[in-house]
Amino acid sequence: MSRFFVNPEDIGNNLIIMNNADDLHHMMKVLRLKEGDEVDISDGVEWEYHARIDSIGREEAQLQILDKQAFASEPKVKVTLFQGIPKQGKMETIIQKCVELGVHRIVPVFMDRTVVVDRGKFSKKIERWNRVSAEAVKQCRRGIVPAVDDAIRTEDMLKDSDRTGTPDLFEEFDLVLFPYENERGMTIKDALRKADAEEGEATGGRPERIAVIIGPEGGFSDEEAVAIIGAGGVSVSLGRTILRTETAGMAALAMIMYELEL
Repeated sequence: MSRFFVNPEDIGNNLIIMNNADDLHHMMKVLRLKEGDEVDISDGVEWEYHARIDSIGREEAQLQILDKQAFASEPKVKVTLFQGIPKQGKMETIIQKCVELGVHRIVPVFMDRTVVVDRGKFSKKIERWNRVSAEAVKQCRRGIVPAVDDAIRTEDMLKDSDRTGTPDLFEEFDLVLFPYENERGMTIKDALRKADAEEGEATGGRPERIAVIIGPEGGFSDEEAVAIIGAGGVSVSLGRTILRTETAGMAALAMIMYELEL
């Protein structure tokens, strides 16, 4: 069953309006959908719908709502991946696979050992990466499209503007995981179970907002590692082998989903 996304304001009590030109072209020219065919629609926020096409044209389609349900395929844990920007086309693979695994948000980060340079046109890459995320969502039938944020630098990630001792970006998370190649004691499983126990004792629940920080090809500099741990990042191991940057985020995400979702 084909899945499409619309803005919440385009959904009425019984009718959905679609006016995205690319989606309409895909429906008519690629999928050969017509009046009477049924599709799945998501508002990208909370609800998903099963709907029947009443009319379809080059500028607009109208669909009758047949069923409405809260998202069934979205993980309860919301994982934000802070990804050290890799070179060549690796970022697209990272985005695609992490979206399939359930990531909630991706933040590209220029780190000390990042090879890629921003020559003033990096916004074009962000646009392309968001399209990659949207396409991956359609394939795996998720309810939301994980956003790929504008790129930041390590110092921005660790900025503490109100001097609370916690970086601004970290304040929204219950746990910040820092997979680090020099970590020999704490595994990601240990960290998740410890956080689960502490969160359960404090609030009766479990960590629902987790950040994962992954370095670029050259890994983290010593200064970055010290700063991240000092800011509250929990240094963890992903196993006995050293993973590539395009593998590490996927591995961490899979471990989190297995431990907290399955």
